[in-house]
Amino acid sequence: MKRREAREHALRVLFQLDHSEMNIHEAMLHVTEEQDVFYDTLVNGTLAHREEIDNSLEEKLENWSLNRLPKIERTILRMAVFELEHTEDTPKPVIINEAIELTKAYGDEQSSRFVNGVLSKYINK
Repeated sequence: MKRREAREHALRVLFQLDHSEMNIHEAMLHVTEEQDVFYDTLVNGTLAHREEIDNSLEEKLENWSLNRLPKIERTILRMAVFELEHTEDTPKPVIINEAIELTKAYGDEQSSRFVNGVLSKYINK
């Protein structure tokens, strides 16, 4: 599975888990039965570090709270922050670009600018 596809699948799983009673394994199988280390790392890592990620995002958001964000943008931000902060094999600008592309696909144009602005603070810290 390509990384872009893994990110899309992980986004679907994380979004689902945020709004259902499914467990991780069920949600992952519901999205795809294909096994992939990167996909697994994104889902499990984002969930494992969610509290830390949310605290970090709250510090970066200006005039917003995490709970006020649309669900898709919040999920994309969480996943991207996990990847920015806890993985080393992808350049940070690539991670941000991938998050922006996901936001354009599942959100709207203004959302992608917002996501870019928040995530750029992780590079410029």
